[in-house]
Amino acid sequence: MSAPRLAEGVQPVLRERGQREVFCGLTGIVWLHRKMPDAFFLVVGSRTCAHLLQSAAGVMIFAEPRFATAIIEERDLAGLADMNAELDRVVGRLLERRPDIRTLFLVGSCPSEVIKLDLSRAASRLQGERPGVRILSYSGSGIETTFTQGEDACLAAMVPELPVLAADSPPRLMVAGTLPDVVEDQFRRLFAEMGIEQVDFFPPRGTATLPAVGPSTRLLLAQPFIGTAARALESRGAKLLTAQFPFGAEGTTAWLHAAARAFGVDEMTFRRVIAPGRERAKRALARHAEKLAGKRIFFMPDSQLEVPLARFLSVELGMVPVEVGTPYLDRTIVADDLAALPEGTTVSEGQDVDLQLDRVRAARPDLTVCGLGLANPLEAEGLATKWAIELVFSPIHGFDQAGDLAELFARPLRRRDLLRV
Repeated sequence: MSAPRLAEGVQPVLRERGQREVFCGLTGIVWLHRKMPDAFFLVVGSRTCAHLLQSAAGVMIFAEPRFATAIIEERDLAGLADMNAELDRVVGRLLERRPDIRTLFLVGSCPSEVIKLDLSRAASRLQGERPGVRILSYSGSGIETTFTQGEDACLAAMVPELPVLAADSPPRLMVAGTLPDVVEDQFRRLFAEMGIEQVDFFPPRGTATLPAVGPSTRLLLAQPFIGTAARALESRGAKLLTAQFPFGAEGTTAWLHAAARAFGVDEMTFRRVIAPGRERAKRALARHAEKLAGKRIFFMPDSQLEVPLARFLSVELGMVPVEVGTPYLDRTIVADDLAALPEGTTVSEGQDVDLQLDRVRAARPDLTVCGLGLANPLEAEGLATKWAIELVFSPIHGFDQAGDLAELFARPLRRRDLLRV
């Protein structure tokens, strides 16, 4: 993939390496296990990993969750137990108790990576012993990654399992990146109205039948943080369609237009299909424009959603992005959103939290989008904040969610106004 140039007026990327403030990739299990109800995620980690998942997912005591933690004990770390034998025993008990599992993910963590436990080899060995269940592995470690890369690693692990789509097959659209079911249904209806009937969503709602991929696949990304999975799909022959991400009226229009052009949908049909949803989105956004227009916003690096969201807020709502920080900048994937950022926008990649906090304090933006660990200290200093993780857990894609997305940014400003009264 070649890296496009930054838009004219956008400063060169400021690259920083230092102390970081992000969740780990295990957090992705919270939305992945809801999307794939026949899958199970077994984290090989510490009690801290287990507490994180329980807290993040809010699992009630009477629920039957689709994830668990195989806890690494002191005797494992001391080499007094055979880790692979222990893992085999845990997996055996799990599959006996839950015969409905169709795909089992062995998820690595910081502790399992530190002790060099080879979960890929373990998955291969267990797969040979239990052919009725697909057993895969990926890393959810937060040592060098941010939390949304857990989904990227999970999807990349699934790509080799996808069936082969014959080269002479009619073109099929694959939408990659986890979406809430209601949003997926909305997009599927719009594609069908355009005449694009052959549409697969990856990950699917069930792992028993995985979508096929091949040279006839046209790949449209729903999330900007799945670069590794996207490249894996391209290696299988899929052709990537680049576009702005489907946030707001304009972003959703551009995203759908990329699919329409790839499948030869005529312009009149395209405009007729999107017109009702686009108009609803514009009306919903207008209710928040007065509150948000002209407000200065600072994005701390967290989820990799920062560049598309900054484009949405600046172009569609008139906000002024002071700095757009992102953990990792994949210029190919976010090229269209990056090019639409206003002149003078600082784009930063990576994190040195102390230096970035200095810039936040110097800029005194109207709103700072950051992780939970930074929000309370900044609020104590009189700065309004928005929890970045809420943007991942909330339905924000598409026409019908545009107003809800704008509301997520308007709410902290309204709260601040009420507190000042």
